[in-house]
Amino acid sequence: MPPKVKITKQDIVNAALSLVRGRGRGALNARAVAAALGCSTQPVFSNFATMEALEGATIAAAHARYLGFLKREVESEKYPPYKAFGMAYIRFAKEEGELFRLLFMRDRSTEDTSPTIDFEEAVEMIAQANGVSLETARLMHLEMWAWVHGIGTMLVTSFLSLDQSLISDMLTDAYQGLRARHVMKEGQA
Repeated sequence: MPPKVKITKQDIVNAALSLVRGRGRGALNARAVAAALGCSTQPVFSNFATMEALEGATIAAAHARYLGFLKREVESEKYPPYKAFGMAYIRFAKEEGELFRLLFMRDRSTEDTSPTIDFEEAVEMIAQANGVSLETARLMHLEMWAWVHGIGTMLVTSFLSLDQSLISDMLTDAYQGLRARHVMKEGQA
């Protein structure tokens, strides 16, 4: 008798991530994951007590993928590091639309919305580059992120189609305007 093939927790998360990438968050259910793995739902529920737990693991895997986009964009040195964060966020929206929706376009009203490591890293970049307080840098990043998220959302929903060069110019213009306003304001304090 051949040995049973063991389906790991990581196999299940990978299948779930693949489902979401291809068909959206609504496609994520135990039967669909099991079908993708060629097994019954038993391994899914042996590794995850609930679908919410599997969805949480899928969100974590999607976030890791997003962080990979950030890292590669910064390492490419095509843009200054802070701008690379914004360009990566927008590229993630264009290239991984369903994962972008999962991460950044879901109701988070019942979730912990504490700042993430990448958020705090961006705040530090702004503070150091502009000689402003962390409080001012947080506000600048929040305002800039709203701008970047808007562009990403327009792209992922096919509301608009913009090329990389125009996006880059738009981010520069928005950042320079925010920078001028906040640096001047803090200098007067």
